[in-house]
Amino acid sequence: MLYLWLKALHIIAMVCWFAGLFYLPRLFVYHAMSDDQASRDRFCIMERKLYRGIMLPSLLATVILGIAMLALNPGLFATGGWMHAKLTLVVLLIGYHHMCGAQLKRFARGETPHGHVYYRWFNEVPVLFLLAIVILVVVRPF
Repeated sequence: MLYLWLKALHIIAMVCWFAGLFYLPRLFVYHAMSDDQASRDRFCIMERKLYRGIMLPSLLATVILGIAMLALNPGLFATGGWMHAKLTLVVLLIGYHHMCGAQLKRFARGETPHGHVYYRWFNEVPVLFLLAIVILVVVRPF
């Protein structure tokens, strides 16, 4: 029963984390398009609060709950390569999360290294991760 509670909380944390991963780059699009200082300052505040208040705690909860589930059910590593592939994608997704944090810091310093079109494409990256991770978990293709 504990495992099922951990799994439910893991899924909830993951959904919250992905909500932030979807929304923060969208804020970057609007931030890159803004042309007045008041708007840029407002976006910096929104981005910082989203990253620190929602995304970071959700990331930590997702990882901690995932580790707890693996500790309770270490046999998941022996069920095929799907778990290894999923964990590889999760590590890469954590890297994307940190790229978002680095971009947030650049915006806070007043730097805009890319245009809004770049951030529109950057915003699509978590969708690819979500598709791949969900398919690996549900279908377990290998």
